[in-house]
Amino acid sequence: MSGTSVLINLSGYVGLLLWGTHMVSTGVQRGFGTTLRRALERNLGDRWRAFFTGLGITTLLQSSTAAGLMATSFTAAGVLALAPALAVMLGANVGTALVAQALSFDVAAIAPPLLLCGVLAFRWSSGSRLRNVGRAAIGLGLMLMALAGLQHTLGSVENTPLLRSFLQSLANDPLLAVLLAALLTWGCHSSVAMVLVIGSLSASQVIGPTETIALVLGANLGGALPPLFHASTTEARRLPLGNLLVRLIGVLLALPWLTPITHLMQRLIPGDARLAVDFHLLFNLALATLFLMNVKRTASVLLRLLPDPPRPSDPGRPLYLELAAVDSATVALANAARETLRMSDLTAAMLQEALELLRSGDAAYAARIAVNDKATRQLGGAIRNYLVAIGGEQTLDDWGEGAKGQEILSAVINFEHVADIVANSLTDFAVKQIKRGQLLAPDEIAIVSGMYTELVESHGLALAVFLRGDLADAQRLQARKRQFLQMEADATALSVKRLREAAAAGRGEGLDSVNLAVEESGLLLRVVRDLRRVHSHLASLAYPVLRRSNRRRPRAKDLLRSEPERPE
Repeated sequence: MSGTSVLINLSGYVGLLLWGTHMVSTGVQRGFGTTLRRALERNLGDRWRAFFTGLGITTLLQSSTAAGLMATSFTAAGVLALAPALAVMLGANVGTALVAQALSFDVAAIAPPLLLCGVLAFRWSSGSRLRNVGRAAIGLGLMLMALAGLQHTLGSVENTPLLRSFLQSLANDPLLAVLLAALLTWGCHSSVAMVLVIGSLSASQVIGPTETIALVLGANLGGALPPLFHASTTEARRLPLGNLLVRLIGVLLALPWLTPITHLMQRLIPGDARLAVDFHLLFNLALATLFLMNVKRTASVLLRLLPDPPRPSDPGRPLYLELAAVDSATVALANAARETLRMSDLTAAMLQEALELLRSGDAAYAARIAVNDKATRQLGGAIRNYLVAIGGEQTLDDWGEGAKGQEILSAVINFEHVADIVANSLTDFAVKQIKRGQLLAPDEIAIVSGMYTELVESHGLALAVFLRGDLADAQRLQARKRQFLQMEADATALSVKRLREAAAAGRGEGLDSVNLAVEESGLLLRVVRDLRRVHSHLASLAYPVLRRSNRRRPRAKDLLRSEPERPE
């Protein structure tokens, strides 16, 4: 086989290995992403629990990058300190080494049954979780088939002197071997795949022990690069930078002692069949032992290297829409939810400023409302684009994370409508009336203030429903609509009373006083109508939870059907 044919076959099998790894990772995340995220959140108390949680999650996902994204999202949110996040990453690195260990065994015979079972589960299952289990089984089968193909193809390298001489020349320049492996690992975005390829080269005796160890060091270094380059915020860069520095220190410490390390590994592990994966595991265990006791110091160094940037002066600039997280739907949706909370804060501020505008008649409040309205629209557009990016990886129609994406989109639209009502209806009309010298009377202000207080309470309840999805909160939020309708009825009754008083007093004065009373009462009714519309949009955040509850609640005839027959 010519060198060109070998390279084509190798690239094809490596691509199949990468795609299989991707399918396993996405299948597990789609089926169990929320469960894994909650498991990580529950085990952040100390570094040891964080370490073993990162190890376990990475073993399931077969991707330390996905585990790192989960830890990064918690760190950026302030839920997880940087020190335990580093412990999670150390555990994730050991987890990838264990995955490489498991895949290095000769288990290619189980690839066809895995593929068959995975296809059957994916095609015939009606449940989202079982479909994703099938997706993961297909990915694992493809990985095993790719590894078998790699081992078969690498045997042909014996007959390609050019490739063989190039690979063997790396023994004379270990630094070049490290850089080459780092570059290739960065390109394929998978240290597991690269270590398995290196292991296949070593098992086929295409490369010697020294080159094998140097290439494994480079694969560890290159595996830490993609998350750092994909991070777009300072908070998101700290954890991958810490992981890169840990691995870089390990590589720099190991390179001068490459020959003694090779001799030691040959004594511990006879033969070259498992040299790559065993050294990969021992290297990451050594780094975990060295740095796990010093994660706080490492975190303080990272905070000095990447201090918190000043908060942006533009309130419409997104803070949490991390682009590197779109491959992990669970993490990306959590980021979108956090940005949606910023939208809710902006709309709450607009409501407060609108109340102050009605009380004082100061036009400065109208200018602030306009600024917040623009920021709300900017954030809404950014969140929608972010959800589209997530949907490119996982369609938002699916159950689970897809349903959460639809809830976020619905909340974004509702908050945009609230901002539009406050800025373009309530505020504009109030400013026009204030310019005419028409202000609300004290008793009318009292009614508006009461409605605003109800809006604040409903706003807080709506956020609780959005975040937790609690049925009792959703029912309470819907029940508040009756209280708001009663307040609207009280405002209408007051307006009618004012009109009657004006009509009675103006019988001897002509129609001017009556017309003035009509205009002033119109201001109150217009404000009340806009506040009711705002409350309706807030209350609509309860609809997804109520719909889910109705779907789960069995119908009466189903209960009768499921009731066992009584013996006569």
